[in-house]
Amino acid sequence: MKSLFKKVCISSDHAGYRLKELIKDFLINKNISIIDLGPSNESSVDYPDYAKKVSNRVKSSKSDVGILVCGSGTGMAISANKTKRIRAAVCYNLKSTRLCRQHNNANIITLGSRLINKKDALKLVSVFLQTKFEGGRHLKRIKKI
Repeated sequence: MKSLFKKVCISSDHAGYRLKELIKDFLINKNISIIDLGPSNESSVDYPDYAKKVSNRVKSSKSDVGILVCGSGTGMAISANKTKRIRAAVCYNLKSTRLCRQHNNANIITLGSRLINKKDALKLVSVFLQTKFEGGRHLKRIKKI
């Protein structure tokens, strides 16, 4: 797998910890550099704190894109999207993942560990990292956000 992005960061809450670790190992095995922003175990944490870590890193261009995992993906997306210039998308199938990159230039993918199996999660991350933004008419719309 060849990623369009050189700098990828990842984080989760306690519900997403195991899937985060699986995704991290998958990307490392594909020679993709990844920054893990925590947590470091399954102890209970507040997802907004970890969404903010990834969002701020992407906003400041320290990372090109981010990956966030929680139970549903929704809490992380809501939290991340509070940060200016962040376009976090909950992805649940291949089409939603492709479109969030092609049309919305999403810079953070959020996944629900309680709603998606491991194999599909890895496919979605791969598609997210390999899909180009189409620009054109979509750029005009993104500028309105």
